[in-house]
Amino acid sequence: MPHKPQAEPVNAPYQADVRITSLGSKIGDPVQAASFPDPKLRFRNDRWDKSVGLETLTRDQWIDHFGKFRSLPENLDPPLALRYHGHQFRNYNPEIGDGRGFLFAQLRDAEGRLMDLGTKGSGTTPWSRTGDGRLTLKGGVREILATEMLEALGVDTSKTFSLVETGEELWRSDEPSPTRSAVMTRLSHSHIRYGTFQRIAFERNEELMHDLVAYCLTQFYGGVKTDKPAEELFGHAAASAARLVAGYMTSGFVHGVLNTDNINITGESFDYGPWRFMPRWEPGFTAAYFDHEGLYCFARQPEALHWNLAQLASALRLICDSDPLVAILERFPRAYGEAFTQHVFWRLGLESRGFDNDKPLVVAMENALSAKSVTIDQFFRDWGQDDIPAHEAYSDEPFAEFRELIASQERIRPTTGSYWTDAEPCSMHIEEVEAIWDAIAQDDDWGPLNRKVAAIRNMGAALRAR
Repeated sequence: MPHKPQAEPVNAPYQADVRITSLGSKIGDPVQAASFPDPKLRFRNDRWDKSVGLETLTRDQWIDHFGKFRSLPENLDPPLALRYHGHQFRNYNPEIGDGRGFLFAQLRDAEGRLMDLGTKGSGTTPWSRTGDGRLTLKGGVREILATEMLEALGVDTSKTFSLVETGEELWRSDEPSPTRSAVMTRLSHSHIRYGTFQRIAFERNEELMHDLVAYCLTQFYGGVKTDKPAEELFGHAAASAARLVAGYMTSGFVHGVLNTDNINITGESFDYGPWRFMPRWEPGFTAAYFDHEGLYCFARQPEALHWNLAQLASALRLICDSDPLVAILERFPRAYGEAFTQHVFWRLGLESRGFDNDKPLVVAMENALSAKSVTIDQFFRDWGQDDIPAHEAYSDEPFAEFRELIASQERIRPTTGSYWTDAEPCSMHIEEVEAIWDAIAQDDDWGPLNRKVAAIRNMGAALRAR
C-alpha cells in the first residue's frame, strides 16, 4: 500500500460513541481525575479540535473538560483506566496498566472513525504502583513537539490535543526539581495496545479475546471480512507496524521505549518519553539513557516492531492457529522494506516505480547519509526540490551513486513556498527542544514553542502538496 500521509482535518459535528463499553468491565477500571489547584490552558490543538466537533468550546469550557475532566456530553462518566500487560525491554510485566492516565472519551471524527481522547498526568489509578500519576510540564511540551513533527513528516501519530498546566510542583530524580506539572490529552484512533491482548491471553479469557478482535476489526479496519478474524487482525497490525517504523526511520526518529505496551493495534505512534530526532544518520544512536544495551537504538527499531508483533501473535494463539500468524511474521521484513522505500519517495516528492525499481536509490541514500556530511533534514529539504542542490557535500564520492539515480526520477510535488527557500530546514534537534523549554521555564515565554509549531505545520503542508 503506498504511503498516504494524513490529510488536513475537516469539521465534524460532535458525536459521542462509547463503543469500548461493549467489551465489558474487564477492559478497564472506573477512575476519577485528580483535582488540580490552578489549571491554565497552555496548548489547544486548533487543527484537530474541529475534527471531532469541539472547536466551539470556549477557553473556560476547554479547561473544564481537559483540566478538570468534567465528562463530555453522553460520553464516558467516569473515565476508564485501561488494563494491559507488556514486555518492557523484553521482560514480561503483568503489573502494569494506565498508571497516570485514562480513556476520557470516545467520539466520531468527520470521516466516521472512532477516536479516543486519552490523558497523561491526570492522577493515580489502580495501576499507578508507586507513581504519583502526574506529568511534568516539560514532558507535555516535549510531546507537543514530537507529535507535531512526526505528523508533518507523514508518520501516523497520536495528536497532542490539549496541555493544561496544573499549578502543582513535582519532584523528579532525573531532572531539576521542583518542576512544573501538567495534564495532557491525546487524540488517537485507538488506545488498544499489544499489551491489551497479552493480558487477556495471560488470563486465558477466550471470550474477551474474541470480542476484542471483533471490536478492533469493526472499529479500526472496516469490519470483519473473513472467517478467521484473529489472523485478519494480525495482518492489519503487521502492515501498520511496518508503515510506522518505516516512518520513524525516514524521519531519523528514535522512539526510545518500544515496549509492547507502547504499540497500539492501529500502528499509531504514541507515548513519547525519551525520544530524539537525530541530526545525522547514526545507526547505533539510543534515545533512552537507561537503554544500556541499545535494544531500541535507531537501526534496531524495525527489529523491535517485528519482535513485538511476535508477542502479539503469541497472545492471539489463544484463539487462532500458529501457522498463519507465523507466515505473516515472516513477510514483515519485506513489508517494512516496501514501506520504508515508499516513505522515502514520498518525502523526496518522487514518483514510485515499485519496490524493486525504487530500492537502489534508497540504498544509495542510506550509504550517502552514513557519511554524516549533512543533516537528515538538510538532505531531504535539498533533494526534495527540482534543481540539483548546491551543497558542497553532494559533490563528494558518497553521493555519486545517489546523484546519478535521482536524476532519472520523476517529480510529483511542487516546491513553491517558504519551506523550500528558508535559510535552514525545519528540524527538531535536542538543542532546539531544550531552548524552547528554557524560554518557558525561565521566562514563561511560550512564543518559541508557538513559532516552532507554526514552522512544523508549514513544512507539513509543503510535503503534502500535490
